[in-house]
Amino acid sequence: MNRVIAFFDFDGTVTSKDSLLQFIRHVKGDVGFYLGFLIHSPILVLYKLKILSNHRAKEIMLNYFFGRMKAEDFNKHCENFIANKLPKMLRPKAVKEIQKLKDAGAEVVIVSASPENWITGWCDTNELKCVATKLVTEDGRITGRINGLNCHGREKVRRINEGFNLREYSSVYAYGDTPADKYMLSIADYRFYKPFR
Repeated sequence: MNRVIAFFDFDGTVTSKDSLLQFIRHVKGDVGFYLGFLIHSPILVLYKLKILSNHRAKEIMLNYFFGRMKAEDFNKHCENFIANKLPKMLRPKAVKEIQKLKDAGAEVVIVSASPENWITGWCDTNELKCVATKLVTEDGRITGRINGLNCHGREKVRRINEGFNLREYSSVYAYGDTPADKYMLSIADYRFYKPFR
């Protein structure tokens, strides 16, 4: 029996916008969003210059916007975001491709650098598997720290290999939209770069 598995990057591939940025804006509003990024503009410059890692830059931003927020409140924001904001961000062609693969019996996995808190919720609703960045909580609050590594670039491949034995599949598909996704695309039999633009 042929087994097929397909890995989709989420932000920019399945969605038209970065879901982390949109989630921050959803929770903090326009003023809080722009003020926060203005304050942290030196961090963004260091990241763009590759002086600061993607992992560390993300932790700084998560700590600023959500550090010490009750995890219960954070997850309620996630549920609201999934219901009210995320549907408008989905690329119709990506949704159609995911459904086509599911109808053909393929396993579909979303592999995202965004926090699993809203990615998992969306995946559960759509009967998809999820591999995403995990956040650390302490005493019921968001810390802003990442549990393990940011699920980005080579870490996507490591996490895929940790969760799936690709030798058990007759065909592996991968979809991505950034240079960092090329590591994930490299492990697939069928690779699609920016396929839904």
